[in-house]
Amino acid sequence: MRETVRDVTIPVSSLIYPIFTGEMPAPNPVASMPGVSQLPVAEAIQTIRDLAGDGLKQFILFGITPPAKKDATGSYAGDPDAPVNRVLQAVRDAGLDVVMHADLCFCEYTDHGHCGVLLDGAASGGAGGTGAVVDNDRTLQNLGKTAVAQANAGADVVAPSGMMDGMVQAIRSALDEAGHHQTAVLSYAVKYASNFYGPFRDAGEGGMSFGDRKGYQMDFRRSREWRSELLADLEQGADMVMVKPAAAYLDIIKGVRESCDVPVAAYHVSGEYAMLHAAAEKGYLDLKQAALETTYAIRRAGADQIVTYFAPQLLKWL
Repeated sequence: MRETVRDVTIPVSSLIYPIFTGEMPAPNPVASMPGVSQLPVAEAIQTIRDLAGDGLKQFILFGITPPAKKDATGSYAGDPDAPVNRVLQAVRDAGLDVVMHADLCFCEYTDHGHCGVLLDGAASGGAGGTGAVVDNDRTLQNLGKTAVAQANAGADVVAPSGMMDGMVQAIRSALDEAGHHQTAVLSYAVKYASNFYGPFRDAGEGGMSFGDRKGYQMDFRRSREWRSELLADLEQGADMVMVKPAAAYLDIIKGVRESCDVPVAAYHVSGEYAMLHAAAEKGYLDLKQAALETTYAIRRAGADQIVTYFAPQLLKWL
């Protein structure tokens, strides 16, 4: 009877699985994220093929860049030979019936680990190492070029995550000028400067060499700023919007869902994932039940789509 009267459901089609891919010779487990590995291109393609066969329909790709190919602008992100673009092209060539999202940010590609081009002469983040160091307008140009490269490779959706002002308009204009009118933009419209990203920086190898990202990500002590960020991205043409993190920001997800009509995604981030695993390893909770409860909470708050590292397990648990 409980099954017949529940009013919150999670369709498998709403799950988006993050994949980290690079040029390593073999899968490299991420110590802080049990069950998650950095994958060589061939293994990433096979993982997508296998999970698609099990019913998973959406994937988002993050690139791992060797130090020798990182530079001050993150130019390798737009190289057709970059791992993300190679995976996209292979998936398209294979004709797999999946939706491929490409994360669009430069932190994994820059030698300083920030999400864009630094201001000329910037060697620190300002007072206390926390000021804005990114040259917003120069970064917008690079976002447009990289979005086109990802669309050329086969991305159905580009997902800018750097919180640059004007990023959606710059990307939409570049895509349209290149003829990619059908490529969607999933904007990380509401992304906080969160402590829960730590394990992701291990997985993506995109940590900062100095300072932090508080100059361009949102302050978690502010409860209304999301409205202006959301409105700006919607006015610029975002097809979908993201709230990140998810589990600690259910009130924000609910507010965003009630304030717009486009699909709303939420990212159940690495630290939230790692915490559940750590507690389960200690015997403090049941991993399956805690993961299900958390995912249902994100859905209940209003998320149409959920980016989650639990996606392969949820295929079996739901």
